[in-house]
Amino acid sequence: MLQADDKGIRRAAEIIQQGGLVGIPTETVYGLAGNALNGSVSRKIFAAKGRPSDNPLIVHIAAEEEARPLVKEFPEPARKLAAAYWPGPLTMVLPKSELVPMETSGGLSTVAVRLPAHPVANRLIRACGCPLAAPSGNLSGRPSPTTARHMLHDMDGRIDAILDGGPCGVGVESTVLALAEQKPRLLRPGGVTLEMLQRVVGAVTVDPAVLHKLADGAQAASPGMKYKHYAPKAKVILVKGTAERYREFVNSKKAPGVGALCFDEDQHLLKVPSVPYGSGNDSAAQARELFDALRELDERQEIQLVYARCPEPEGVGMAVYNRLIRAAGFEVITL
Repeated sequence: MLQADDKGIRRAAEIIQQGGLVGIPTETVYGLAGNALNGSVSRKIFAAKGRPSDNPLIVHIAAEEEARPLVKEFPEPARKLAAAYWPGPLTMVLPKSELVPMETSGGLSTVAVRLPAHPVANRLIRACGCPLAAPSGNLSGRPSPTTARHMLHDMDGRIDAILDGGPCGVGVESTVLALAEQKPRLLRPGGVTLEMLQRVVGAVTVDPAVLHKLADGAQAASPGMKYKHYAPKAKVILVKGTAERYREFVNSKKAPGVGALCFDEDQHLLKVPSVPYGSGNDSAAQARELFDALRELDERQEIQLVYARCPEPEGVGMAVYNRLIRAAGFEVITL
């Protein structure tokens, strides 16, 4: 574990320059970082995560101008969005240049690029002198890490070091927007909401895979689209319904091994072991606390089946819903 001071950042940069992998803090989640321009390093990232190699990696930069060599063009919508939301939790997908290896892009002709807002990530990218491929720093399919401790749990012995920059502020991965086609298309919701995107570029289509399972045989255009993600060891079922109906339903299921992933307001009214993930009236808090709550479920050995309260899929809540429905493997009960 490295401290996120000048000495720690220098050491992390040396490791990455030598082809190694380092866990890094961002404002969204911790990332597993390596040189994005080295195909063999990207293969090492996939191997460390146990991640399918057709799941593209996001390339992180330290300044907007560093995006230009990575893409064939940086169109007007991209410039407007960069002015509005970079640095920040927004990833833009554009046609890639020859500089980006196919291993990094998951075999696609596009590249996903982001300028993170976390000062430690920004300083590290500058110290490395290269863009960093940095997917979330968890084992593939597990909840993403929002602390260095979470990442150490998954990656101990698999990577060279972790920079400890404290807890992440946003708590879910970045918004991913495709700009490689006629109309902007939302591929993954995050801290930059659909409404925020629309204010800058007008109409934005929402990919069906944001709220539903990706069609069999379809190729994932963004991380987090294709495979079951974010899942704890316990089986998760998402439950849609009013607060009263959710509580009645969960209490009717009281039995050994049954638990709940609920809103703060539900917890004292439930008769089963429960883990809250924020207030029902605060989608930003839900996003910030969701992955911590999913990991806490793994520490609750008595819980094998989890009934999860469904958030409203609006604003940042769309990002929370997107993660939960994947954690549940798209198994939903509507009351």
